[in-house]
Amino acid sequence: MSDQYLGVRERMVRELIAARGVRDERVLAALRTVPRHLFVKDSLRNQAYGDRALPIGEAQTISQPYIVARMTELLEVGPEHSVLEIGTGSGYQTAVLALLARRVYSLERIAELAREAIPRMRQLGLDNVKIQVFDGTVGWSEWAPYDRILVTAGAPKVPEPLLDQLVAGGVLVVPEGQRNAQKLVVYRKTARGGIRRSEGEEVVFVPLLGRHGWKEGQR
Repeated sequence: MSDQYLGVRERMVRELIAARGVRDERVLAALRTVPRHLFVKDSLRNQAYGDRALPIGEAQTISQPYIVARMTELLEVGPEHSVLEIGTGSGYQTAVLALLARRVYSLERIAELAREAIPRMRQLGLDNVKIQVFDGTVGWSEWAPYDRILVTAGAPKVPEPLLDQLVAGGVLVVPEGQRNAQKLVVYRKTARGGIRRSEGEEVVFVPLLGRHGWKEGQR
């Protein structure tokens, strides 16, 4: 980690995340630790610690730090948890989850993004992460069930296979709504397998494409 970014990363957490209401100390500590500048193109490094989404190629983005922190806080990740992430992207959110969870399994449909994310995990010494190229809307049954599931793209509705792969007592967070505007939605599976749904703030994510998400060209 490059020391030159420690101060600006601390300021990001203090002014752009904690000041907006994120209170989970483990989440804040993870955001202070993960070097976001390593997850963006070299030409964008001077923008890495602003509160904005940035392009990462393949028409995808790295989410703004506040949204990463907010979704992670809503997920309520504990050190004993197994987490499934849908949409590895650059791997920034993956790295944050890896500092909080026992294991992280991440699915990315775009092979080039996955190929770039995997060495970043190694560079940071995050050996509790598995990344696979696959349609995230069908989940990853090999390692199911999961204590927590995080979807990092906008879905028309929560993919049913993901709810099926969530443990009783588990939590799933997904941006749900229209293709160009969603709300953060939290699903909780009860001990008896029932589902409780609650809506949160408005967000805008790239669309979740796949068998149980948006189709290419669909609006």
